[in-house]
Amino acid sequence: MSEILNQSSIFNREVTKILRRIIQAQTFGIAAVLIGMIVVLSILSPFFLTSRNILNILLQTSINTIVAVGQTFVIMSGGIDLGVGSVVALSGVILGGAIKAGWAIPFAVGIGFFIGALTGLFNGVIIAKGRVPAFIGTLGMMSIARGFALIYTRGQSIYIFPQSFLRFFGIGYLWFIPMPAVLALVTVIFAYYILSQTKFGRYIYAIGGNVEVAKLSGINVHKVLIAVYVFAGITYALGGAVLAGRLNSAQPIGGMGYELDAIAAVVIGGTTLSGGEGTVWGTV
Repeated sequence: MSEILNQSSIFNREVTKILRRIIQAQTFGIAAVLIGMIVVLSILSPFFLTSRNILNILLQTSINTIVAVGQTFVIMSGGIDLGVGSVVALSGVILGGAIKAGWAIPFAVGIGFFIGALTGLFNGVIIAKGRVPAFIGTLGMMSIARGFALIYTRGQSIYIFPQSFLRFFGIGYLWFIPMPAVLALVTVIFAYYILSQTKFGRYIYAIGGNVEVAKLSGINVHKVLIAVYVFAGITYALGGAVLAGRLNSAQPIGGMGYELDAIAAVVIGGTTLSGGEGTVWGTV
């Protein structure tokens, strides 16, 4: 009897610890507000919690989710990226131009991703090697990328893409889930794996927490920061591809305001602006 009571006491203590951790978590308050909003909206509208509306919400937020993942890596490393929307637009119009020029879709998508990675590489090098503040460096990239997008397209949108491209990046479904939502989910899971299961992820946390200690620990801070911005640039390029697929057009003025949406999602989700703390799931 005493053994049963002892086991019950241990179980209760463990449950209490878990509940305390949940309540103390940065995202608990946000989750509580979100649940409250869902309850209220469900009461106000019987259509809110329908599968159709949920899938529509997933579709509408897919691009924001994808680019916010890249922004999460950047902010977690102690930086910030103000060029999100411009890189989305630039990679999208380059991708669109390649498709209209007759390139095979995989190669066209690849060049779009390459452009995203190239902008990230530029950001990473000037921030890590050149010691330019992230705010200033990425603010410059915001203007440069937007300018190149406008010059490349002469201010005109690129219209009408092949159905195979549209089905994969825009209007298609995997079973009943919109493809943009599937791509967003894959991006989130991949990012979560990197942050939680790899040395690279641990290095990001370490650099964001204290860059000097990270250096003394033997971490190649410059290389990690460059990789962070390259990864972020690739997520922005994916966002550009999804935007082009959804609109059936690539626009040089596309993606405006995405940087603010991404930063808001990251910070509200519990990632500190000073870096070193946060999760991808919090951003989502």
